[in-house]
Amino acid sequence: MKHLPNAISALRFLGAVCLLFFGVERCVFWVIYCVCGLSDMADGYLARKLGCESKTGALLDSWADLVFVVCCCFQLIPVLAFPKWLWIWGGVIVAIKAINQISALVMCKKCVFPHTIANKISGLLLFVGVPLTVFLESMVPMVIIAVVATFAAVQEGHFIRTKRFQ
Repeated sequence: MKHLPNAISALRFLGAVCLLFFGVERCVFWVIYCVCGLSDMADGYLARKLGCESKTGALLDSWADLVFVVCCCFQLIPVLAFPKWLWIWGGVIVAIKAINQISALVMCKKCVFPHTIANKISGLLLFVGVPLTVFLESMVPMVIIAVVATFAAVQEGHFIRTKRFQ
């Protein structure tokens, strides 16, 4: 049982890659999307509940999240019609997160993914907001997500530079 959370994270890798084989107009894409998103919530909960939290598990979870986001972006970016300013804002968030990782590599000699409350809220909003944006054809969810994600990225950088991370 103690390996269950890590197995769920590992399966998210597989699910994320499967997204690449289905278009966003297909129901199977959204089923896999939901399974991957729910697995992200389940692995951490189970790790805490079963008392088997680990640095390896947290890192595996973070890498699975990254692969999931990249695969989703690969499929969704071609179908999302956002204004240029929103794409630039998203690019700034990505740049901040990249700088955070460079800082972590320089200061700590490793990748660091702080599991902050702001990052968790940002991830949850992204998980719910992407389908809303696609199906409602509205930018409002993405603007809200961008605000929260910007705060989360800046906070993450602060935590990395002050070495206040788990």
